[in-house]
Amino acid sequence: MSTETLARTGVYECMFLASQQAAAQFGALIEHINDLIARANGEVLAMRKWDDRRLAYEINKQKRGVYILAYISCPADQVAHLERDVQVSDQLLRVLILKADHLTEEEIKAHDDRQGLSDEAKLRAERAEAGDDEGSGRVRLGAPEAAEESEEDADESDTDTDSEED
Repeated sequence: MSTETLARTGVYECMFLASQQAAAQFGALIEHINDLIARANGEVLAMRKWDDRRLAYEINKQKRGVYILAYISCPADQVAHLERDVQVSDQLLRVLILKADHLTEEEIKAHDDRQGLSDEAKLRAERAEAGDDEGSGRVRLGAPEAAEESEEDADESDTDTDSEED
């Protein structure tokens, strides 16, 4: 890498805001963010989930969002392209990109929790899979369905009625 390229490359702090729908597919969301950064010729230095909270106001009819904090190394002329790609994205609602030259490499590495992101993506996928087995997570209206009696309970009730008849 030439010194001219190094001079134009900066370290940036990016806060991505994703919709709850996108966060349901957490692994795909993280992969999407990584793809957008790669399209901007950037490199992820550190990434972690910052928070999952209620928004101050609705954005695209979304009341909650998931914040992902990333520190990236990216050419300065590609930052605008990254912002544009986020605006076009249907998974991400907003992005805030700030220059992070004031942070040392050790401070940035302290914020790295990519393993935690991977673990959370696996956990969410397992929960979604388990939810599919239990009726696909749909809410049913009305009275709960009566539990079917087991064969033992049915046999006991038959013997009770037989003894009453005697």
